[in-house]
Amino acid sequence: MLNPLMLVTGVAALFLAAWCGWAARRDQPTKDWHFIGMAVVSLLAVVQLAVGIVQLARGEDPEQGKTIFVAYLLGAFACIPAAGFMSLAERTRWGSVTVAAGGVVLAVLEVRLYDIWGR
Repeated sequence: MLNPLMLVTGVAALFLAAWCGWAARRDQPTKDWHFIGMAVVSLLAVVQLAVGIVQLARGEDPEQGKTIFVAYLLGAFACIPAAGFMSLAERTRWGSVTVAAGGVVLAVLEVRLYDIWGR
């Protein structure tokens, strides 16, 4: 797996979490700019998913198994879009809190992906 891609995705997710956390602190819901940030982080997760699948197709194996690696890749891919949709349903500060939590979860998933890949 591309370690720099994992690092960039994790850091971007933490920046998104901090940004949406700041909006929640100011009692604001998610706004259009937050959704652009979510799109950028989601794009990084899509690239990571594609790279992971290509590496598996080339015969590279994660240390802890392909199944768990693919499951974490799919979870990382779905994390921010799911939080974004939930924030649309909750148009208060709690929508921003939801996206902030999704960013933290994605960062943790990135650390776990690094551990699963093992290189």
